[in-house]
Parts: sequence; structure tokens; C-alpha cells
Amino acid sequence: MNIIYADNNATTRVAPEVRDAMMPYLDEDYFNPSSMYEPAQRTAHVMAEARKKIAGHLGVGEPTEILFTSCATESNNTAIFGAATANPSRKHVITTAVEHPAVLEVCKQLERTGYDVTFLDVDGDGNLHVDQFIRALRPDTLMVTIMHANNETGVIFPIEELSRLTKETDPSIIFHTDATQSVSKLPIDLDGTLTNVDLLSFSGHKLHAPKGVGALYVRRGTACRPFMIGGHQEQGRRGGTENVPYIVGMAKAMDLAAENHDEEEDRIRAYRDRLEEAIEQQIPCVQVSGKNAARLPNTLNVSCHYVEGEGMLYQLSEYGICASSGSACTSGSLEPSHVLRALKIPFTAIHGSVRFSLSRYNSDEDVDRIIEVFPQVVSNLRRMSPYWDNEKNAPRPDANVLMQGNQK
Repeated sequence: MNIIYADNNATTRVAPEVRDAMMPYLDEDYFNPSSMYEPAQRTAHVMAEARKKIAGHLGVGEPTEILFTSCATESNNTAIFGAATANPSRKHVITTAVEHPAVLEVCKQLERTGYDVTFLDVDGDGNLHVDQFIRALRPDTLMVTIMHANNETGVIFPIEELSRLTKETDPSIIFHTDATQSVSKLPIDLDGTLTNVDLLSFSGHKLHAPKGVGALYVRRGTACRPFMIGGHQEQGRRGGTENVPYIVGMAKAMDLAAENHDEEEDRIRAYRDRLEEAIEQQIPCVQVSGKNAARLPNTLNVSCHYVEGEGMLYQLSEYGICASSGSACTSGSLEPSHVLRALKIPFTAIHGSVRFSLSRYNSDEDVDRIIEVFPQVVSNLRRMSPYWDNEKNAPRPDANVLMQGNQK
């Protein structure tokens, strides 16, 4: 069976060029970059060049501001716990209700240990209320941690504006953004438009590098204590032997993303828009999360009323189509997505969401096949639903009452 992979916000395939770039450092040049002999120093030089490339793609003039980690989760933990440890006199954190668990759960942990955390609401399209954000800033605010783009809906937050407002209010407030979904998809210029961002996290496996490597940008002068202790690596900021092959692979992946970026983005956006339009035309009672907001070009999250997302994913899988019901880190849970709850998706649809996230490796044929299959899947499930009138192809008049009663 031909597999159609449409879950690229969960992870991406490793680009062949990335694999080829990594191979020498898995084979003959396997040396520890901290060792003193000449072959190891060559490896250290290669890692330094990769750091310089990654810094360049992020608009960073000083490569040492790039700290290598194992993943975005580690980067987020380092940023938040590291800032809290380094600034013990401040006990207030601002975040959003729709963050990835790698930020949300860290903030909840801080809350359990005595911090005051403000969880900002979003509107029905997933947009932040900027006026609410301004009112949340306080004299004791330690940091702001707000994602650049949402992993479930693709909604983009105005990080340039939010970070500027933060620094205009109090330059000592640390601003962190989880850019896991936006690096390689959106322009990032940390010494330019994002000059007010102090900390930025991302991961290699979202941009066609392998799992197991990530990075944290730490602006010079930002008070952030080490999270991983046990070695002198990364200028004493993160213990552990550096993962040279994967670092090289992540740098190569960012090179590839920069090549023909605009053309590739337009193609992927066209796929997403065509898929969205077909779904809205062919399936009654669906809604697109973030439809009226600025979104990542590759992301489409649709909620189908009166049907379970789990059933849709199983049937899609039988046709060889890989999609998701939301964050891959929480997809094993039967609880509705915290992101969709924040968007106030109706109870008739909150369990019926599917996220399609595309990449450069998708094709017109992939989109055609999803358009062919997905309406059939929804129709098949609705035919078995006690809430659906098959003759009218519409919900029963009492569907909402019945469904709400069954949920109690």
C-alpha cells in the first residue's frame, strides 16, 4: 500500500541529503569533539561550522548564542527552568492556554512550586488578545513564554509585537518563544525583527532532520542557568557529549529549507488550501480551526461534528493515509485537545478533529487521494452514528440533546 504521510507537524522524514551529510560522522569521523587529538579537532571544526550555519539561518550574528540540545522539549525546559533558577526574585510567568505540553506542563510545575502563572486566552480563531497580554505584564513578571506557531491549528502568534511590548514595559522581563513549528516555515531574524526575543527553542525532526537533536537560542546577557549538568560542553551551558552527526544533519536540513523557500511554501500552501476547500464543500457540518487567522502554510485542522476523531484516524490509516488528531505528544489521551477547548470548539465536534500537516514531499496526487477518501470516511462513520439522519445527510433535530446527555 502506498503511504500518504500528512502528519508533518508530528515529525518529518529525514531528507536524503541530510542522511548523506550525516553519514561520515557516524562512520569514519566518529570522534568526540572535546578530545584533543587532531581527528577529533576536525570533528569539532565541523560542528562549529554547523553552528555557524544554523545561526545564519536564524539571523544570529554570534554563533555561540546557539546551544545544542536533544530536542525542543529539552530546549523549552532549559529556557523556562533555567530562567526561573537564575532570577529567583521574580515569581510571575505569562504563557498561553494553547502551548505545547513541553511548555504548558513546565509552567504548571512552576505554579505548583509557588509561581503565579497567567494563562492567556485565545479567541475562536486561536488569536491572542494583545490588550489582555499587555494587562498581564507586572512588575514581578519573570518571563513570557509564547509559541511562535501552534502545532495543532497552525495559528501564528505576533511574536515580534509581543516581544517588543514586553521590552518596552520592562527590559528585564525575559521573552521566550517555542519556534518548533515555525523554524524553516516562517522567516526568523533574531538580530532583526525578533531582536526582543531572548530565548528561542526548536527541534530538528520537524524540519527533515533526525529525531534526537534540537537547539536553544540564548541571547548574550540573558540570565539562564544550565539545565543539564555534568560536563563542560556548550561553554558549560549543557553537559553531555555533542551529537555531531545529528547537529550536522540539522544544519543541512536548514540549508535545504532555505533553498527555493518561497516557491516551496507557495506549493504547500496551495495543497493545503485545495484540501481545505474540498473538505468544506464535500462534508457538511465541519469547521476549520484558525480559518480566519494567520496560519502556517502547511497546516489544516478540521473538526467534524457528530463523529469521533479516533475512528476517522483508524479508517484513514486503513487507506494508507497518516494524519493526527492533534499533538503527537498527547494523541494517546481520550481527553479532548486543550487547544480546541481554548478555541471553544462545540462539544459536538471537539472529539472529531483531524489535523493534516503537509511537507515538501507531498504531491498533488496525495491531496487528490485525501480528498477522495476523507469524505467517505466521515460519511461511513456518520451512517453508524445515532446522532445523524442518513436520509437528509444532516444531524438529527435532537442530536445535540442526545449527545450532551450521553457525555454526562
